[in-house]
Amino acid sequence: MAFRREIGLIGLTFIAVGGVLGSGWLFSPLLASQLAGPAAIISWTIGAVAMMFLALTFAEITAMFPVAGGLARIPQFSHGRLLSTVLGWSAWAGYCTTAPIEVEAAMRYASTYLPALHGGQDEGLSFLGIIASLGLLGVMTLLNAFGVALFAKVNTSLTWVKLVFPVVFVLVIFADRFDASNFTAHGGFAPLGLEGIFAAVASGGIAFAFIGFRHAIDMAGETRNPQKTIPRALILSILICFLVYGAIQIVFVGGLSKEELSGGWSSLDATHSLGPLGALATSVGILWLVSMLNVAAVLSPLGGGLVSTGSNGRLAMAMSENGVFPRLFAKLNSSGVPLYALVLNFVVGGVLLFTTSFEGLVALNSSALVLSFMIGPVAVLSFRRVLADYPRPFSLPGGAIVAMLTFIAATLMVYWSGWDTMWRLLLLLAVGLLILSPKLRAHDGARLHARGAVWLVPYLIVLGGVALLGGYGNGLDWIQAPWDSLLVAILSVPIFFLAARSHLPRAGVDRELATELQFAEEDYGHADSAESALAEEVKEHRRPPKDE
Repeated sequence: MAFRREIGLIGLTFIAVGGVLGSGWLFSPLLASQLAGPAAIISWTIGAVAMMFLALTFAEITAMFPVAGGLARIPQFSHGRLLSTVLGWSAWAGYCTTAPIEVEAAMRYASTYLPALHGGQDEGLSFLGIIASLGLLGVMTLLNAFGVALFAKVNTSLTWVKLVFPVVFVLVIFADRFDASNFTAHGGFAPLGLEGIFAAVASGGIAFAFIGFRHAIDMAGETRNPQKTIPRALILSILICFLVYGAIQIVFVGGLSKEELSGGWSSLDATHSLGPLGALATSVGILWLVSMLNVAAVLSPLGGGLVSTGSNGRLAMAMSENGVFPRLFAKLNSSGVPLYALVLNFVVGGVLLFTTSFEGLVALNSSALVLSFMIGPVAVLSFRRVLADYPRPFSLPGGAIVAMLTFIAATLMVYWSGWDTMWRLLLLLAVGLLILSPKLRAHDGARLHARGAVWLVPYLIVLGGVALLGGYGNGLDWIQAPWDSLLVAILSVPIFFLAARSHLPRAGVDRELATELQFAEEDYGHADSAESALAEEVKEHRRPPKDE
């Protein structure tokens, strides 16, 4: 069976929007306000601009190579097996925690009506709650297993509903209680300065909220007219989510009462079961709005879990095509879906539900996902060097300069997440290399391409070292802000150009692209139109193979 390219512009845009608008919009306004005060809106703008350029780097690459599981396949094409294994493992481990996080969040909110689902305020889900969460994971897996068309329709419907909730909340709070003087109260617009603004981008959940656009990348292999649809969907999804999150942040700041602000921005608190927005709706006395937020709190994470389940199936399939996972997980069922990969992720997600706390899942998720996106700006410059004669349906404006600035911005967002995230990330990578090393040593005699991953060594040393010595996320605070961020930015520049120059030679890239076509013919039955176009490019532009 071949992949079915049945996702259009609205479907792909809403896949990305559905990944961004999970349960985070109920809590992120409080976290960002605690760190940055009213200037949190600047934090959202920084996060949106940085993620827009990061999305545009992937738009250029995925328009050239519209394959499923792009976060694992793209580094395989550009830098070889070792880098794709490291980044693919990082992304897959993070994806495996996303759906369990979302369904557990939904169960926590649903316990308002069904107390038996939760063990108590300071405890996790009850046994019944875990079983119900496992059942929801199963439903999400089944919905994905029956084909991408059904999945896209269900997700689009859910996303329309999820968009209505925050829009109604914004309009009601703005009309009922909005005080513009809050934006200059208790220390002015930016009471915690630049450090607070930057901290809100990472620690306030802003960067990780926007990372949900990645699902459009993973579904590229099932998108109609991918050369045009993917860039448009990525741009639209970031814009839509920025407008939603920005509006929520503005009305949250303007809707706070004098009593709630009496202790200053860093002392803001919300003990309501629905978080700060629920507390705000309760304080203005609009009970129907509280009831609406109750429904939103259950539906929003379920939509995010559905999307992440589908994306993770494609990522596990891509890891199989890279030779890291068994070939079984690259097989498609009669609906054109990687069913065995979906089952694998369901089993892993179920084990995590029974063995890992909610806080542990969140920490693992944030740690695992931060690294995999660095390949976007690196691969743009690498492909422009080694595949200069390939057509580009979409081209990143600004070329190498914008790619470099995007890499710096993404690196800073990783750094701002702090030492607590960095040590977990380093541990995760070490565990992944230990588990996957037998596969790396023996895969049909394929080369390891260690040169393509050499830049990761100084990169992780810089990030880990400065994170330990800096002040974010329980660092030692020996290097004060903003000098720590400036140091990371400066040191990331030569690493970026080292990474971009560490690509495979032309013969190696051609070989990897030809392997992709072989998978299409052997595993899917035949290459589809987009893959056939790729085949023509390989045939037209291939140079005689030479030793690497």
